[in-house]
Parts: sequence; structure tokens; C-alpha cells
Amino acid sequence: MKAIKFIICLLFGLMFLNAGLDKFLHYMPMPKLTEVQIKLYTAFGEIGWLFPLVGTVEIVGGLLFIFPKTRALGAIVILPVMVGIVLHNAYRDPSTTGIAISLVLFLINIWIIADNSKKYKALVS
Repeated sequence: MKAIKFIICLLFGLMFLNAGLDKFLHYMPMPKLTEVQIKLYTAFGEIGWLFPLVGTVEIVGGLLFIFPKTRALGAIVILPVMVGIVLHNAYRDPSTTGIAISLVLFLINIWIIADNSKKYKALVS
């Protein structure tokens, strides 16, 4: 079970590391966007600091998520970005594939948070 958990967490972390690096290096092709998505991404681009912030959080969170010793912190760091991804896929890009992938990743994140719940006790008690 430990090996399966490590592989799942490694893949999860690498996905976020890849997504974060793409926000800086722009090496992945952009999918065809709807008109609403074009407006949304244009607005985010005008803000200027939002994409670098999200990219940095994805890189740091992904790296933390890979290593078992820092996985609990990585799960908390990635959680706000993960909520944004799920909400975006549910309301702005309602494709079955996008929603399914984001929900699976969200459940992995919640699983790791629940698995490390004793590490968070000091924060909430």
C-alpha cells in the first residue's frame, strides 16, 4: 500500500509541478477556448501577478507533495488551487473529462489531508 500511495502522490506532485512550470515557460499547447474562457484568461492576464502566483504555488506544492516528510504541508498548500480547478471545470469548462480529472485529483488531495490529519491537530486545537 505504501508503494501505491507513493506512486499516486508522485504523479500528483509531478502534474502540479508541470502545470506550474507551464505558467512560466508556456511549453504546452493551449486547448481551444470558449469565448467566456478567453475573457476570463484575458482578465487574469491583465492582473499580471495572478498566474505567476498560482504557478509558484503549484510548483512549491507539487514538490512538497512528492516527498512523504512534507506531503501534509504540500496537500494544504495545493488545496486552494485544487478548489479553483474543480470550480473552474464545473462552471466554466463543463466537459466530462475535465470534471472527472479534477475531481479525482481533488479526492487524492483530500485523502492525503485526511491521512495526515494528526499532523494538523496543533493548528486547530
